[in-house]
Amino acid sequence: MADSLALHARYEGDDDPKKCTARRLEREGALELHRSDRETPYGIVLNPHSEQALSPADRGLAERLVALDCSWETAEAAQFSIAGEHRALPFLVAANPVNFGKPFQLTTAEALAGGLAILGERQAAEELLEIFSWGEAFIEMNDEPLRRYAACADSSEVVAVQEEYLADPDGEE
Repeated sequence: MADSLALHARYEGDDDPKKCTARRLEREGALELHRSDRETPYGIVLNPHSEQALSPADRGLAERLVALDCSWETAEAAQFSIAGEHRALPFLVAANPVNFGKPFQLTTAEALAGGLAILGERQAAEELLEIFSWGEAFIEMNDEPLRRYAACADSSEVVAVQEEYLADPDGEE
């Protein structure tokens, strides 16, 4: 396995600073925050508006994984003007206290951890979330989908797996 991807976040600063997972990750030395699109380095950009799902096939595209850290209330497609290879995360459920149990409503830390796990860096994902009291819950709640996504060959396979969860998110027959 190659070295772990470097983590970056384009920081909007519109969330409660006390609850901001990107700022906490920066304080822990786990990621680098950037306050403008221009200073945000090229990488695989986690963009919920992207038409292509993140898959293990994306692992070689860049040495960095980049998230946009902004409020869900203000997030719009126009904000994702960061240079890079844009990919959407597939179905994952939040474990953070603000959006617990809500699909797709991930913190920056959860998004980056999900991305790392899908790209084959499960241990790095788990280590990233260790600083959060709810971090282990995110990995546990999403264990099966993260393992299934990481086993996919490409974006179309990830989307097919995601469709199973969207059709039956509780896993009931």
